[in-house]
Amino acid sequence: MHGGPDKAVYVYPAGYYDEWRRELPDMDLPWGMFGENLTMAGVSDTTVYIGDRYRIGSAEVVVTQPRLPCYKLGLRFGRDTFVKQFLQSGRTGFYFRVIRSGEIAAGDAMTLLARETHGIAVADIVRLYARDRFDEEGMRRALSSPSLPDGWREWFQERLDRVS
Repeated sequence: MHGGPDKAVYVYPAGYYDEWRRELPDMDLPWGMFGENLTMAGVSDTTVYIGDRYRIGSAEVVVTQPRLPCYKLGLRFGRDTFVKQFLQSGRTGFYFRVIRSGEIAAGDAMTLLARETHGIAVADIVRLYARDRFDEEGMRRALSSPSLPDGWREWFQERLDRVS
């Protein structure tokens, strides 16, 4: 596990690799380079929402939050500025909490089972954190998602308390 039940599985969209390969042509970027447990095709941070429930193989999972990079990613890439570049790119990937454990195999589809009515895209959480820290409406919308973990709720509420 990456950091408790809300960070049990780290997913990185496969399509982001093409973008990184264009931006970092001098680097070899094999699958898994970003430390993900799953590299998934056909998803992105803009199409996946906090609280989305999926079935992959026989497992059921729910999207909890985006990945925030730490110094280890910079070390892995051998670039002091990579953590900032990664966050600013908005291509962070996301974490799953496991609802029902099961078997997952290469090529298994990620089937959407349910989406919250107050869902907010993973990309919007990253945008509010990294670039638009004064978007009060966006922060309130994020707080309306019942699946948003407590740490994120506290962060958004503290931001709102400061700007109000």
